[in-house]
Amino acid sequence: MGDNDKSSTMDGHPYAPEDLSLPGFIPNLLSSSTILLLFAAATLTLFSLSWFIPGLVTKTTKMERLLICWWVFTGLTHIIVEGYFVFSPEFFKDKTGNFLAEVWKEYSKGDSRYAGRDAATVILEGITAVVEGPASLLAVYAIAGHKSYSDVLQLAVCLGQLYGCGIYFGTAFFEGNKFAATPYYYYAYFIGANSSWVIIPTLISIRSWLNICHQFSYNTNSTNKTKSL
Repeated sequence: MGDNDKSSTMDGHPYAPEDLSLPGFIPNLLSSSTILLLFAAATLTLFSLSWFIPGLVTKTTKMERLLICWWVFTGLTHIIVEGYFVFSPEFFKDKTGNFLAEVWKEYSKGDSRYAGRDAATVILEGITAVVEGPASLLAVYAIAGHKSYSDVLQLAVCLGQLYGCGIYFGTAFFEGNKFAATPYYYYAYFIGANSSWVIIPTLISIRSWLNICHQFSYNTNSTNKTKSL
C-alpha cells in the first residue's frame, strides 16, 4: 500500500470532511510521490513531442510551438484525465492500480468533491472533457495549419476555461472551502494544480484578442484605402 494510507480517517478514507460517505473505498496502491512523478514524466514527454514534431512537418515560430504544447497538454488532459473521472463514478473503489483512478484518488485529497461525485463538479468536468478537450486539439491543428480562425478559437476556448475555473473556485468558496484534507493539499492541489488554467488562458486570451483587433484594423484600413482609389 502507498504511504498516504496512513492519513486515512476512521471511516477508511483520507478526505475531508471525515463524514464523507465512500462505501467500498480502496486506498491508493501507489504512493503520492510515485503518482506525481509519473504524471510529471508523462507531461514532460508530451511537451517534448509537441515541441519537436510540429517543427518537422510545418513552419512554426517558437511562440506557436509553445501554444501547441499547451493546447496538446490541456486537450489530452481534458479528454483523457477528466473524461475518465466523468465516466468512472466509482473510481475510488478501484483495486486494479489503474493510474487514472490513482490520480483522482490522490487529487481528491485537495478537493473531495471529486471522490464524492459533487453534481456541479461532474457537470463542469463533463462539459470540459466533451467540448473543451476536442476544441483544444482543434486549436493545435489551427495553429499548425495557420488557419484564419486560430485566434478566435483560442479565445473562445480560453474564455470557457476561465469561466469553468470561476465556477470551480466559486462554488468551493461559497460552500466554505471545506474539501481539502490539509492546508498542504489545499494549496498544492486545489490551488496549485489549477493555477495553470487561470494564468495561461488569461495570457492567451489577451494575445488572441490583440491579434484579432490588429487583423480587424488592418482589414478595415485596407478596405478604406481601396474605396479611396
